[in-house]
Amino acid sequence: MSTPTPPPGCPAHRLYGPEAEADPTGLYEKLRAEHGAVAPVLVQGDLPAWLVLGHRENLDVARTPSRFSRDSRRWRDMQEGRVPPDHPLTPVAAWQPVCNFQDGTEHERLRGAVTESLERFDRRGIRRYVKRFADQLIDTFIDRGQADLVGEFAEPLPMLVMTQLVGMPDSYGPRLVEAARDMIKGTATAVSSNEYVTVALKELVQRKRAAPGRDFASWLLEHSTSLTDEEIIEHLRLVLIAAFTTTANLIANTLRMVLTDRRFRASLSGGHMTLPDALEQVLWDEPPLSTVLGRWATGDTVLGGQQIKAGDMLLLGLAAGNADPEIRPDLSQPVHGNRSHLAFSGGPHECPGQDIGRAIADTGIDVLLARLADLRLAVPEDELRYDSSLMSRQLISLPVSFVPGGSTVTANSQLPRTPKAQPLPEAAAPPVPVSVPADTERPARRSWWARLLGR
Repeated sequence: MSTPTPPPGCPAHRLYGPEAEADPTGLYEKLRAEHGAVAPVLVQGDLPAWLVLGHRENLDVARTPSRFSRDSRRWRDMQEGRVPPDHPLTPVAAWQPVCNFQDGTEHERLRGAVTESLERFDRRGIRRYVKRFADQLIDTFIDRGQADLVGEFAEPLPMLVMTQLVGMPDSYGPRLVEAARDMIKGTATAVSSNEYVTVALKELVQRKRAAPGRDFASWLLEHSTSLTDEEIIEHLRLVLIAAFTTTANLIANTLRMVLTDRRFRASLSGGHMTLPDALEQVLWDEPPLSTVLGRWATGDTVLGGQQIKAGDMLLLGLAAGNADPEIRPDLSQPVHGNRSHLAFSGGPHECPGQDIGRAIADTGIDVLLARLADLRLAVPEDELRYDSSLMSRQLISLPVSFVPGGSTVTANSQLPRTPKAQPLPEAAAPPVPVSVPADTERPARRSWWARLLGR
C-alpha cells in the first residue's frame, strides 16, 4: 500500500512509516530545529497533530487538564468523521470508561480507587515475588550458556509478577505472557488472545468476590459501591497490560545498556552507580514509551509559540522532552539522583504504578546479574534490531552468552543467590467463559494495545 502524500504546503513531518521509525531520535531533533518546543506532525492517515518536544511544555500539557484534556471525544478530526472505525489509532484514541480517558471528578473517582489499591502493596512482598520468578526464569536457560534476555526474561518476568499482584493463580502466568505478547504484536490470533485475557479477568473478579484476598483485584472490589464490574475489569486489564509492556521495555533497555556501554557497566560494578541509579539513567535516555497519545485542546491557546486550536490533538514527546537541550545541554553526562524525567508523564495522569515497575526491574536485573556475573552480548551491538512505532522503540531480542550453570554472587548484588528455584508452573487451559449481566457485555476489542504500540 502506498504512503499518502501530505497536503500541499503542509510543513508537518510524518511520525509513522519506515523513515520515521528508522531514526525517531533524529526526527525529534530535526523537528526541534525547525519548529522549537512544539512541532506540527502527521500521524497515521496524515491526520494533523502537535508533537510536544520541550520538557517544560510537556509538563505544561500534562499538568493543565483545563487546557489539554484526556477526553478524546474532543478530537475535532474524530468529531468530523476523519477517523474511521478501522483507523490504526481508533482502538487507542476512542474514548473508554477508564481513568486515563477522564478528567475532573470522574477521573478522581476512578483513579482514586486504582491508586488506593496499588498503594496497599508491601514493596518487600513484591520483591519476593520478583526474585522467585526471576530465579525460575533463569533456571530454564542457565545450563545452556546462552539466552535471549528479551523473550526469556524481560518480557515474561513483569507479567508473572503482575498475575500474583492482581490475585491470579500461578498457572495463569505463562498463558497470560503469551496472550499479552500476541496482543501487542497484533497477530492473526490477537483477538482470541484478548478474549482470553477478558475471560480470565471476569473469572478472577467472580472468584475474588466470593473469596477476597490481599491483592489488587480484591482491593478494587472493595470500591464496588463506586465502581461497576466493567470498570473493575477494564482497570485490571489496564494495569496488567501497561505494567507488562513498559516494565519489559525498561528491563530490556537497562540490560542492553549494561552489556554495551563499558562506562555504564564499570560504574555499576564498581559501586559508583547503584542499580536504581542505572534505572533512572535509562528512564532519561530510553523511556519505555517514547511518545504518548494524547491530549486534546479544550480551546484555542498558545503553546511553545504555536497557535493551538480547540480540538487539536497533542502528543507528549517523552523521549524528546528528556533530551531537551534546555535542561540537558550535554546528553553524554550521567543524570544522578534526578527523577525529573518524563518517562512516567506527569500531572494528574502520571503513571500510578511506577514504583512497582521500578521494583520489578531493579530486583529482576539484580538477580540476573548476581547469578550470571559473566554475562556478555552474543552478537555485535550493531546487529541488535528494534521495533519502532509511533509510541515506542522496543528491542526485538538480546542474545547473550555466559558460563553454563551460572557464576558466583557478585559483591554488588543486593540479594542472595537461590541455587535452584521451583520450576515455572504449567500454563493453565483457557478459563471457562463466564456469563455476565447483559449491561456489562462488550464486543471483543480489536487489539487496542497492539494498535497503541503500532503493531
